[in-house]
Amino acid sequence: MNTKLTDAIKHIIIINVILFVAPQLLKLDFTNILALHFPENEHFGIWQYVTHMFMHGGFSHILFNMYGLWAFGTPLEQIWGKKKFIFFYFSAGIGAGVIYTLVNYYQFNGIYELFINAGLNNSEVLSILKSGSTNDARIIGAITQDQFNQITSLYNTPAVGASGAVYGVLVAFGLYFKDAKLALIFFPVPIAAKYFIPVMILGDLFFGMTKYSIGNIAHFAHVGGALIGFIIAWYWKKNEFKTY
Repeated sequence: MNTKLTDAIKHIIIINVILFVAPQLLKLDFTNILALHFPENEHFGIWQYVTHMFMHGGFSHILFNMYGLWAFGTPLEQIWGKKKFIFFYFSAGIGAGVIYTLVNYYQFNGIYELFINAGLNNSEVLSILKSGSTNDARIIGAITQDQFNQITSLYNTPAVGASGAVYGVLVAFGLYFKDAKLALIFFPVPIAAKYFIPVMILGDLFFGMTKYSIGNIAHFAHVGGALIGFIIAWYWKKNEFKTY
């Protein structure tokens, strides 16, 4: 298999690197414009479902995402071609953002109702969430500190990174190369992709549904990208040799 950078992947990596390096050199912060914010947040823009894929939180974040894109995406672009791969990549990334938002909305609304039931109106709730703190007697006792921390985090913390799209690429790789051996840096034991990838996704699902997550990771964006990637790749693989 040829591991030379294919056209689509090369340009995606270049854009990611530029948007990672340029703000640091120019001393600019594009987070409010390009990162994916919660829809109720004043900084939210519909374009962020695309632009968040080109933003990263640190060197290791962009390094691992771009490595994964190159390692698992190269053989897929060689099979599908440039245009088809670009469609797939953006579909998985946008789908990851949409599913991540839907899960956040579900979690947000459950706690938001507690504010409303305590007698606050919508503008008061959003003002409290924006400030990140309150001494309003109406909500003391109405919600727990953990619930308050969770809803303020959902409201104020934007999502960045190509991980959702890369998870879609990873799943597609597993469908086409199910016996390829993969390994994690902290668990360097080669495992067939058909076992390795489902375990990774189940891990994200577990961490996303519990309090055991390590670090500020958008696990449901990973799961969302994997789901959209699986649907598209499965359909393409199933129909690639059919004629009409």
